[in-house]
Parts: sequence; structure tokens; C-alpha cells
Amino acid sequence: MLLRKTCAILLCLASFVLCATVPRPSPDFAVQLNNGTQIHVNQFPGKVVVLVFFLTYCQHCQYNAKILTKLQREFEPQGFQVIGSAIDPMSSMKVPDFIRQFQPAYPVGFNEHNAALDYLQHPVMFRMMMPQVVVIDRKGIIRAQLAGDDKFFAEAEQEKNFRGLLEPLLKEGVAQTARRKRAAK
Repeated sequence: MLLRKTCAILLCLASFVLCATVPRPSPDFAVQLNNGTQIHVNQFPGKVVVLVFFLTYCQHCQYNAKILTKLQREFEPQGFQVIGSAIDPMSSMKVPDFIRQFQPAYPVGFNEHNAALDYLQHPVMFRMMMPQVVVIDRKGIIRAQLAGDDKFFAEAEQEKNFRGLLEPLLKEGVAQTARRKRAAK
């Protein structure tokens, strides 16, 4: 009985520790590109930004890249931007092949694994399930943070789930901008 209670308490603590605070302001984060430049998440004020951390060899991550490419092409005119960051060891050498193979419609670079852990507020002692997706609203607030083992990423539902998450965020800015324009007249 005591063992069961201890296990239950440990599971509760683990789930509490694994949950990053959402919503929270997004700190700036720079993704290194292979051409020697950086792309920052705060370069896109007024846009809905998806920052995805992935492993170049991960099949779930590769499938996710296909979905995000489709959504980038569709939602870009509405103020949507995806940024990809590979965090596997020696990812700077793997990113060019990933880009050639999957042709993402968004910038893809790389970061050290620990930089991603810090940004995600992910404890070092717990395994990080891939991909890791952060959704930042037009005001720079992280509105969702999703881990690869979440039901959200089920292949049959992933695109639908992303649409359900992104469409309201994309409309938020459009409605506010339209109201401001009407008020200014």
C-alpha cells in the first residue's frame, strides 16, 4: 500500500515538473542557420509563430515537417511563420540533407540540445519526446507547448489538430486589426 502511494505521488510530481508554464511570454530564441546567420523568434512581431524542435532522423518529426510545410504555405498570408530547429548531435551537418529531402517551406536550422531544454523549460532529468512544438501568438505569448508523445501528434489527426489550434490564433489578430482600422476612420 505504501509503495502504491509513493508511486502515485512520484507520478504526480513528475507530471507537475514536466509541465512548462503556459501561457507565458516567449523569450527570444535564436536558431542557427547553415549559412552562418540566425533567425530569432522575435523577428516576427504580429505573426503567429510555431517553433518546432526536432531530430532529423525521427520519423514523427519528418511527418510533422510535411504537415507544417502544408500549413506554412496555406496560412502564411494570414501572418503565420514556422521555424524549425534540429537538436540532434552534429545537426549542423544533418540539416542540409533534411532540407533537401523534405523541402520545408520555412527556415530550418539547428541548436544545441541544452538550449532547447532551457527554452522549453524541460527538466534535464526527463526524456524529451520529439518533436517539441511551441505555438506563439501575435503578442509573443506561448499559448501551447506540445511534446511528441501527446495525442495531438497522432498522424491521422495531426493536421486537424494544428488547424484547430492555429485558426483561432490567426483570427485573433485579424479581428483586432479590422477593429482598429474601423476605429481610426
